[in-house]
Amino acid sequence: HTQPFELNPQMPPGGRDVFEYLSEKYGNPISQVKINQERIYQRAAEIGFTFHPEGRKRVYNTFNGHRLLHWAGEEFDAAAQLRLKKALFHTYFTLAVSMDEPQHLLDAVARANLPVSRAQAVIESDEFSQAVRDIEQQYGQLGISSVPAVIFNQRHLISGAQAPEVFAQAILEYAD
Repeated sequence: HTQPFELNPQMPPGGRDVFEYLSEKYGNPISQVKINQERIYQRAAEIGFTFHPEGRKRVYNTFNGHRLLHWAGEEFDAAAQLRLKKALFHTYFTLAVSMDEPQHLLDAVARANLPVSRAQAVIESDEFSQAVRDIEQQYGQLGISSVPAVIFNQRHLISGAQAPEVFAQAILEYAD
């Protein structure tokens, strides 16, 4: 089940240049940020995920995307939520288009085979806003400050990008 976690909740409309933002956030020169991004692109390609050929240019606020994911989980099921998450990842990382633009979010909804008119109503309202904020606060209080973060049996946390073997071991170790 997907839970909301915004990496950039204070991001202004229109976003920011990805290299400048990451340089400022992590205190690395832009040249190092570009090297790090290239490593991410290579690792993603190894598992079949395609980034935009030029990478993403900007970082955007993703709150509306999180509200839509919450909607999909509430009104449909985990499978619908996963389809939408994959469609939103495709929008953000592969197409590298603005997540501020409602139409791009609605295009992702359509790719996930969910009702676009209902999604548009969610975007145009504040529906699910408080629920998403409450969940984000709950996970923040649990000490989650980065993604990915996977919680097993609501008590064992694996944080950060890990090798598949780490998750396989956790499943074996924490299975009830």
